Amino acid sequence: MSSKKESRLTYLTSGIIKENPTLILMIGLCPTLATTVSARDGLGMGLAASFVLIGSNIVVAAVRKLVPDSVRIPIFIIIISTFVTIVDYLMQAYQPGLYRVLGVFVPLIVVNCIILGRAEAFAYKHGVFDSFLDGLGKSIGFTLVLFIMGTIREIVGNGTFFGQPVTPTWYRTAPMLFAIFPPGAFFLIGLLKALVNKTRLGGNK
Repeated sequence: MSSKKESRLTYLTSGIIKENPTLILMIGLCPTLATTVSARDGLGMGLAASFVLIGSNIVVAAVRKLVPDSVRIPIFIIIISTFVTIVDYLMQAYQPGLYRVLGVFVPLIVVNCIILGRAEAFAYKHGVFDSFLDGLGKSIGFTLVLFIMGTIREIVGNGTFFGQPVTPTWYRTAPMLFAIFPPGAFFLIGLLKALVNKTRLGGNK
């Protein structure tokens, strides 16, 4: 495999585990903790942020040679805001229930550290296709963590998965509500972070 293909494969795969935005880089934690009360909410926020991240990465890479270095950050924010507005309107029109649940965290995607960080650190220095792969890889990693957290919190805290019962009736009458409250989110992300660290450190021995 040529070095260029290897590099592109790395751009795509590194964001899933090795440079996972949430569990390794520890950025984008606000929506991760606040919107993962259920699997649907976590998946919805992950897909919304992914649309903005991939789209802004592509556009920033396409216009990077036209943007003066001194005004690049305001230009990045305008590009990101455009994609956030698109996803905001689409979600209001086609997923109003999900939009009401996610609330202010949809427009707040514009200040998500992952998106501005990838525009500055990667898309501004690479071509369109490489930036697409980087955005796709980071999006998969981010969405995967939100979906896993939402799934665990919903099953443990409500006894359901995507609103459907998956636990015995006796459990659903007295579930562990702690899981769907904010302390449950902090506890769970701590567990996932510890698991990832143990796996990585174990592999380096």
